[in-house]
Amino acid sequence: MAKVIVFGIRDFASLAHYYLRNDSPHEVIAFSVNEKYLPEDGRFEGLPTVAFEKVERIYPPEAYSFFVPMSHREMNRYRKSIYDQVKDKGYRLISYISSKATVFHEDDIGENCFILEDNTIQPFTTIGNNVVIWSGNHIGHHSLIGDHVFFTSHVVLSGNCVVEPFCFFGVNATIRDGLRIAEGSFIAMSASVTKETTPWRVYIGAPARDRGASIGDAAP
Repeated sequence: MAKVIVFGIRDFASLAHYYLRNDSPHEVIAFSVNEKYLPEDGRFEGLPTVAFEKVERIYPPEAYSFFVPMSHREMNRYRKSIYDQVKDKGYRLISYISSKATVFHEDDIGENCFILEDNTIQPFTTIGNNVVIWSGNHIGHHSLIGDHVFFTSHVVLSGNCVVEPFCFFGVNATIRDGLRIAEGSFIAMSASVTKETTPWRVYIGAPARDRGASIGDAAP
């Protein structure tokens, strides 16, 4: 059990609070955002909300943990930025794994992961840090998911795949077995990927094709 500070005061933070309160041993004790976004009354979901710039003065990292449940904004790079800042402050980051997900080895899942209900994560699969897996996905056996990846819902990732960091998978995307999904690949809704991808490109259609648009080829 940890006493947890949740980053954010929008939908993802509200959902994280609900899941942690109702389906985990952890206790959410506060929220934190950058000072310019603090609510007028200083509270969210009935709990104190403190400026991220000074959070360690009020909730020292020796006694509290953090959770950063954020969206895929800027192809997950904004979530990585906050994740890195939290670590630089010395906090431990928890992960949330739904009790209604099928997971064989939680030790193979990194920190600050947000894994919701009705996911199947098959044996011999490793998931990195700061990964979001929304509800209802199939993550195939012997796969490797890199850091800062976002799965929406009803994605099928077949076995023996490698997903490099910063990838995004839209609803109902399907990935053939044995593929390497390159860093920063944006797999659009209902895309069917049958070949390896190129870094920082957008893939649409069935079979998926490179849309010819780059989404940023510079290292984050």
